[in-house]
Amino acid sequence: MFRKLEVAVLAVAAVLMPAGAQLGIAHAAAPAVLGGGSGIVVGDQGICTLTTIGHDAAGRLVGLTAGHCSEAGTSVTAEANRDAGVVGTFAYTNAEMDYAVIVFDPDSVVPVNRVGNTTITAVGGPAQFPDIACKQGYTTGQTCGLAYGDVFQTNNWAWTQICVLPGDSGGPVVVGTTLVGMVNGYLYVPCLGPQLGGNMAAIIEDIDRRGGVGAGFRPI
Repeated sequence: MFRKLEVAVLAVAAVLMPAGAQLGIAHAAAPAVLGGGSGIVVGDQGICTLTTIGHDAAGRLVGLTAGHCSEAGTSVTAEANRDAGVVGTFAYTNAEMDYAVIVFDPDSVVPVNRVGNTTITAVGGPAQFPDIACKQGYTTGQTCGLAYGDVFQTNNWAWTQICVLPGDSGGPVVVGTTLVGMVNGYLYVPCLGPQLGGNMAAIIEDIDRRGGVGAGFRPI
């Protein structure tokens, strides 16, 4: 059975201040550093992974993630810097192709092209057999595996043998430093069953066809 990856559930912890401790002077939070592979909190309800970040033709700072992570109007917070507050909003979601476009506040985000061991310098795809593809996800970090390619000739999807778990949804799938897809789901068994991901070239083509927010996207 094919399963879309659910967002990771947030753990809530109470923080107690020791008796007699003094409150410090409040300082403005530093901007959040975000790139393809960064964890993002969606609507204070769960965590997904940012696929990539860059600018569209209108100069807006925008990013992509899996469409099943949330819907238009949902707020986005950087998992690694929640003190920065809301740094972006879901602009729209394509449920059929399972991708979403996020608009970020450029004053609240420092965009980067490298997260962990994954660097993104170009967009292409899909991954083809026998490429070795790698993904960067919030839950499992960087994992790599054999690419099977667009097995069913749909143009929108590609299969890989990459380990993914909930929270990795939206994670960038790269061959070298070329972004070829995103993490969307898996077949039968998480981390063992083949991973199904969107074809990034087809996603970018669809965004450009729609026009408006995200059209003309280029990664940082």
